[in-house]
Amino acid sequence: MADTARAWLAFGSNLGDSRALVARAIAMLTETPDIRLVARSSDYRTAPWGVTDQPAFINACAAVDTTLDPHALLGRAHAVERALGRDRARETRWGPRTADIDIIAIEGVTLSAPDLTLPHPRLFERAFVLKPLAEIAGGLVVAGHSVRDAAAKIDATGVEKLPLA
Repeated sequence: MADTARAWLAFGSNLGDSRALVARAIAMLTETPDIRLVARSSDYRTAPWGVTDQPAFINACAAVDTTLDPHALLGRAHAVERALGRDRARETRWGPRTADIDIIAIEGVTLSAPDLTLPHPRLFERAFVLKPLAEIAGGLVVAGHSVRDAAAKIDATGVEKLPLA
């Protein structure tokens, strides 16, 4: 992908100072010339999903312009997660984590690989992604569905927009 593409990412944390970790993850991801921050949502406090016996998460979404191909962007996201203390090999699926970065969608990209599916296959099941994503990209249409409409329809119980830190 030599040209620049818009990508939308979701960030989460529920260990340590989660708001600071989400902010740091966004900053670290975009501190290189090949990824430029375009928009960042508010932080949202959200009830855990999957494994519910754990602390609440802080979630946010960001839009970036990038010249990286999808797998290089994923590699960069995983490097940021590791730098912030995440060890994917030793964690519980959907369990607590210091940093989680998911690629939600990249404009013009549909991909199904063992390590990356785009658009994200569970986007429309997750209020903790849809609410912050709708804040920065409500007009975005993913897989034929409006993010704004999906966010308006989903049960957002346990998803609370936080005031600016």
